[in-house]
Amino acid sequence: MGQSGGTTGVDNAFAERLNVGFGSEVMGRGKFGPQAGPWTDLGTDDEWRGWWGPNPPFHTPVFVLTHHPRPSIEMEGGTVFHFVDASPLEALDLARQAAGESDVRIGGGPTVVRDFLAADLIDTLHVVLVPIVLGRGVRLWDDLEGIEERFSSEAVSSPSGVTHLTFTRK
Repeated sequence: MGQSGGTTGVDNAFAERLNVGFGSEVMGRGKFGPQAGPWTDLGTDDEWRGWWGPNPPFHTPVFVLTHHPRPSIEMEGGTVFHFVDASPLEALDLARQAAGESDVRIGGGPTVVRDFLAADLIDTLHVVLVPIVLGRGVRLWDDLEGIEERFSSEAVSSPSGVTHLTFTRK
């Protein structure tokens, strides 16, 4: 957003809604960076500051779920990464306090989203299906049988080839 290139249409409409109304985010450690395990055991120490450079696109407090907490990192633009070892409900409570009257975005990856869905803590879910079969990765829908009883779903296809799935709590 705010950069040259890109397109208008369905994909742009979804992208424009990405940051509207959110006061904080919860994400998994894999979305924050490629490391697993203790930070210092990987030779990365506490200097890794995420994929996004000095001014991440969040501009809110972000709660990174990890079994290896580390000190918070303040970035340009108002993003502050907090590293917490917490259950989905505990993380959501922290994020709600930080968000004030705004919503909380659950930013993923798939394990985090699945855990929040299983705990019934999601009101609206946007999933983008990309027509590429990788044959590996974490399966989002495992152990979520009956989710269709809790959510209405809508599919919107895009000329780019992706399908936007929106699940809304009934």
